[in-house]
Amino acid sequence: MPDALGLAWRQYRLERRLFWRNPSAAFFNFMLPLLFLALFGAILHGNQHDLNVIVPGIAGMAVMATTFTALAYNMTFLREQGVLKRIHGTPMPAISYLGGISANAVTNAALQIAIVTVAGRVFFGTGWPRDGVELLVFVIAGVVCFAALGVAFSHAIPNFESTAAYVNAVFLPVILISGVFYDSHKAPGFIKGAAQALPLTHLIDGLSGAMVKGTSLGTNVAALGVIVAWAVLGIALAVRGFSWEQRRT
Repeated sequence: MPDALGLAWRQYRLERRLFWRNPSAAFFNFMLPLLFLALFGAILHGNQHDLNVIVPGIAGMAVMATTFTALAYNMTFLREQGVLKRIHGTPMPAISYLGGISANAVTNAALQIAIVTVAGRVFFGTGWPRDGVELLVFVIAGVVCFAALGVAFSHAIPNFESTAAYVNAVFLPVILISGVFYDSHKAPGFIKGAAQALPLTHLIDGLSGAMVKGTSLGTNVAALGVIVAWAVLGIALAVRGFSWEQRRT
């Protein structure tokens, strides 16, 4: 176990270096949410209620982007290029390699939440998070949920060239339905019903409670339950369908 943890740490450090050497990845992960915040902050200037909706919404979107989207892309690319197959043939334990990749996604998500929180406090008047425990619990649950779903979804992508189409076909509708840019609870009935079935809606509710409303974790325990249910499903599908080799052409 100590050896496995040490190898996971070394893999994590490698993943961080590779991440910062890819400017487009850094832009997508850190600048895009800030651009959304700046855009909607300018549009909603003076409307504190809507700003209080946008900030946790962008935070939830950032968690999904840095886990689900990033891992779906990365796992498809690594599998198709034969990297996973070669890694599997080395003495490195699978848990160390996957742990390093997962920890990299967790770090990006944590940095995203920190950036959005500071931007919300400094520029949009949302204040500092009112419940640190609730914020931590929902961030961890959201990261686990969307990371598992991202790995699971990568199994359905036939090749890397089609990854953008597959990922965006899920990512874009989910952020539009789930209330990233508006209060999903005030949406028309059919959209509200669809939103309540999606984990991102409940992640945003939990983040809103922690960052803006100051509600307790117990108030949003049902939302946490939905996220956990999706996480269990994602983990089951990710493990069941995982392959070190490309199986499709």
